Formats: sequence, C-alpha cells, structure tokens
Amino acid sequence: MAASEECILILAPRGRDASVISAVLDRSVLTNRICTDVAGWLDCLQAGAGAALVTEEALADGGTTDLFAWLDAQPPWSDFPFIVLATRQAGRRTERAAELLRRLGNVVLLERPINAETLTSAVASSLRARRRQYQAREHLLERERAQEQLRLANEGLERRVAERTREVEAAHETLAFALDAAGMTSWDIDIVTGAHRRSPRFDAVFGYEGAGRDWDRNSLLAHVVEEDRESAEHAFAEVSQTGRLDLECRIRRDDGAVRWIAMRGQVKRDEAGTPLRIAGILMDRTDQHVTEEALRQAQKMEAIGQLTGGVAHDFNNLLTVIVGGLDMMLRRPEQVDRVKRLAEAAMGAARRGEQLTQQLLAFSRRQMLRPQTLNPNRLLIDFKPLAERAATGAVELAFDLDPALDPIRIDPAQFEAAVLNLIVNARDALEGRSGHARIAVTSRNVRLGTAAVADRGVPPGAYVVISVSDTGSGIPADKIQRVFEPFFTTNEVGKGTGLGLSQVYGFTRSAKGFAQIESEVGAGTTVSLYFPRSTDPAGEETGTGPVAAIPLRRAGEGETVLLVEDDEPVLGMAVESLEELRYRVIVARNAAEALEHLRGVERIDILFSDVVMPGGMNGSQLAAEAQRVRPGIKILLTSGYVANLDEGQVIGHGELPVLNKPYRRDELARSLRLVLGGERA
Repeated sequence: MAASEECILILAPRGRDASVISAVLDRSVLTNRICTDVAGWLDCLQAGAGAALVTEEALADGGTTDLFAWLDAQPPWSDFPFIVLATRQAGRRTERAAELLRRLGNVVLLERPINAETLTSAVASSLRARRRQYQAREHLLERERAQEQLRLANEGLERRVAERTREVEAAHETLAFALDAAGMTSWDIDIVTGAHRRSPRFDAVFGYEGAGRDWDRNSLLAHVVEEDRESAEHAFAEVSQTGRLDLECRIRRDDGAVRWIAMRGQVKRDEAGTPLRIAGILMDRTDQHVTEEALRQAQKMEAIGQLTGGVAHDFNNLLTVIVGGLDMMLRRPEQVDRVKRLAEAAMGAARRGEQLTQQLLAFSRRQMLRPQTLNPNRLLIDFKPLAERAATGAVELAFDLDPALDPIRIDPAQFEAAVLNLIVNARDALEGRSGHARIAVTSRNVRLGTAAVADRGVPPGAYVVISVSDTGSGIPADKIQRVFEPFFTTNEVGKGTGLGLSQVYGFTRSAKGFAQIESEVGAGTTVSLYFPRSTDPAGEETGTGPVAAIPLRRAGEGETVLLVEDDEPVLGMAVESLEELRYRVIVARNAAEALEHLRGVERIDILFSDVVMPGGMNGSQLAAEAQRVRPGIKILLTSGYVANLDEGQVIGHGELPVLNKPYRRDELARSLRLVLGGERA
C-alpha cells in the first residue's frame, strides 16, 4: 500500500483547528496533511488518502460539487471514510447540512469540543476500515488477474484444439485421399463392443451402394468363393495367435462379378494383452492379379522355349525307337519273338514320352493358384527330370534334400516355376566357364531370429529354405541389389526377359516368405527361398501302388458304355479296348449325339467322354447335362490336355474322375471298375 494511502487529509480553514488537530495526530504517529481549501483537499483525495478530517463549516462554505462527483465515481470496493467535526447544536441541523452529511456516505460525526483521545481513536478506526477496503481491492484485482489468465488460457486451449482438429481433419483427408488413390479402403472393428467402422469404398468393393450394410466375419466369408473359403477361414483363425490378418482371396460381389481382394490388419491389445480392436486396409487386387498371371505365363513360355531343344532331342530319341520298331515289325510280322521285343521297346519309349508330356503340361498349365500344405522335397523329386533337361547334360545337377524337412504352404505350380527359373539362370551363369560346372539344389529347416528378419517384413520363427547354388561367374556388387527388379537382367540382349527373379520374389512374398541372394564374382551365386513352416500336416501324397494292385476287371452282364470321342483313330482304339473288356459300346462323336442317346430308353451304365470336343459343349458340360437327364449315371472323363475351364464347369472343381491320355487297356479297365464300383479313379 502506498504511503499516501495511510495519510489523513485535514480541511479546517478557520482559526487554529487545523494545526491543533495535526499536532494531536503527530503525537499518535498518524501521518496527516493540512489542506487550506476544498479544491486543494479534493486534489489530495484524488491522489490517494487513508481518511479525511473536515470541519462542518468548511463543507458549508460550498465548492462540494466536484467532491460529490468524485465520491459517486468511486470503484465498487471503495467507501471513503470521513470524520466531520461539528459544532454542538441545541436543535436539529438544517436540511442542507443533513444532506451534505448524507452525501458524504461513510461519516463519523464528532461534536466539538472533543478530547484528543476520542479524535485519535476515530481516526485510527477510519484508517483500519480503509485498509480493509484496500485489501478487498487487492483481492478483487487478484481475482481479475486470475480470471484474465484463465480467459487467456482458455483462448489458447481453444486455439490449440482448433489447430489440432484442423490438423487431424487434414490428416484424415490426406489419408483418405491416399488410400483412395492407391485403391485401398480402411476398416476398424471394436472387439469389445462389436462396433465397426469403414470408409465408403469398402462397400463399393463388394458391389454395394451406400454404407447401410452390417459387416462381420461371417458376412465377409459368405462373399469368398468356395475354393478360397478354407484359406480365408485359416487366415482369420491365425489372428488370435499372430495378432495380424493377412488374407488374399477371391470374392463374389453383390452383382455376381468375381474379384481378387487383399485384407491386411493388426490387433491392438491392452496392457494385459486382451484384444481391444483390429484395424487395417482392404484392396481390390484384380488388375494386379491379371498382370501377374500374364507375367507368370510369359515367364513359363520363356522357360519352355529354353527347354525346347532338350525336349525335341528326347522326343526324337523316343520316336526313333517307336518308328524304327514299328517299321521292323511291319517288315517281319511273322517273327513273333522279335515283334514282341520290339513292341515292348516301343511301348516303353511311348510311356517315357507320355511322362515328358505330362511334366510339360503340369508346368505350363493355366489354372488358379491353389496353396497347399505339402513337403517340398516331394515336389523337387518329381520335378527332377524336367530340371535335368533345363540344366543340360554339360552341367552336373545335384539334389541335397533334408529328409526331415518341415511342410510349407505354397502353390505347387508357382514353386516349380520358381525353381526352374533359378536353375535356368544358374545354367546361363555357367556358360563359358572352365572347369567343373555344377548346380546344387538344397532344402533345410532353419530358425530365424529377430535380427535375421529385421528388414524382411516377416516375423521371426521356423522357416524352410530352398537354395539353388551354382559355380558360375557371380554377380557384381553394384548389380546384386537390382536383380529382383522386373525386366532387369545381367544377360545379353535376346537372352531372357528379366522377369525370372522378379517372379521368384513375388512368389515368395505371396507365400509370406522372402528371397535372398548371395554372390561373389568368380565364385558363384546362391539364391535362397525362405518359406514359413506350416503348422498344418502335409497333405497325403498319392501313389500308384494300391491302384496297380487292383486286378483287371471285365464288364458285367450287359454293362453298356456310352463312348463320346471326336478323333476317329482314338475312337476306334477305344471301341476295340472296351469290346475286348466285354462292354457293350454305344458310339457318339459329339455331345449332341450323346444327349440323344441319353434321352432315349436304352441301357447306359457309364458315360466315357473326351473333355475337349468341338460343337460348343465340352466333356465336363456334357457330364453336367447327363447327370440332369439321367440322375445317378456314372461318368468317366478322359483328356490329353485339360485347359483352364470356365467357372461352373464340373471338372474345374474336381467333381469327376479323369483318365489321362494316352491310356492302356488295363488302365481303362481299372478306371471303369473304380467308377462303376462307386469309388474315385
């Protein structure tokens, strides 16, 4: 509090009152100041004072207008104290005098004569009251300052909230724009409440307009095509263990169109490990799959082209045995022993030709990818003859396979294509090299820690590694980082498309693994394919042992075969084989003729039809129609090459048995027996 606010202002202009009062206050150590007139007194009041002591006659002299204006303008906390020294009167004061006292407000009226003690007590009380007013002023000011600080803080907080809100909205808008530009849509499921959120594009991927549809795991799986449903259910089942969803499958949209989708998601858990929510993205991968399929087929055709020379050489050797043997049999048919020996040699050559054809068809087939849980060693062993032809006789091809190899989940056709690409690349790397040329194919179980997979985008754990190594020229360090890029090749112009290793890379990624290459110039290269170990058991591997043990079965009494074949030489051979097996044979050269017989009343026990036929209806379509016309009829199909049939054609779903061409009479008898007996061929 300022010194002036402790001062008592004295206005007593007549006589010695002012000096006497000042002397009394001085003795009590009360700061005071004498004012000579009302104007000076008012100036001092405005400058600040603790109280004012004024004589009644000084107020009566006039000039109080400015005083009362100052009093009326006091702040709310102020009620300035006045001590008025009045002259003792016999009667009541005049109305003017009373009004003056009333207008002063906070007044202590002391009548003269007054002793010193009364005067100092009144002054001290007035000062104490004024101090309390100043304290109230400070409290009010403090509260105002606090309110101002709170107002400023609220304004700052509101400003920051508005800024953060704008930032979040901008981030959401940017994310939504980026997702839409990338063909992605986001989704989020609250595991606790079941609430789900998704971006509008999610419903559009499934062919729905608007966002009024409810989604859950079952409604999504209902859209997955039947062939992919098992793998989709497996992906969802793994979420509880891995905390991640990684699904790629085909769906049937609401409008009936079939599309490829990919779903990626991750589970968020609380501190106790309880799942709270799962969120991720969904992508329409149809266009990418079409492109990848075209690249796969291009790479397969390139690999087959590289095999052409070796295959032609093998076929010419086989045909030499067959043609030469038949020529000698025709020249000397009477030499029975010689004819039998030549026929057996020709049959053996033909069977080897059949095996080679089946290997080529299996490699070049156009079919939907079908991941299977299997032992890759079996694939490598079956694939070995084709791999040896790719490596050529000048190169040693060695297989070193771990007999305790774990199963993995892969598509067999893609796996064979990837290994063949690596063998062809290794063979090319060995061209022009002096010394022993060797390619090694190995399989091993490995366990990779966190550091080993840190930059691979896969979790640590148990893996199966398939490696192809060569003793070739190696790859320079400045090129090894680019070998998995599409269309990048270290070969000279005209040798290879540069798609081989990119196809291998894409295949391993789709199988949730990764590819790794190690090379040293002048020492050779090793490409390793890592696949996560499957927790499911490997599928049963079929063999020919049990089937081969089934004895030859001839037809029962009156058993009739409806034979459908458009190739006349094949038709003649089939009729002869069936009749030798004592079947009654009805011949049709296309599906239309076969349906005429089926709609008739004659006995038909089994339909034996080629798959690939002219006339607008193939064998699998005929089979479906035959089952409609004659429910329960037995069916056996045959084909030398099953193309990529459209959806809905029965053979594409593995519903019917197929006898591969070429077939021998014993194989035909065995297949007919199995089908007529209600078993699978």
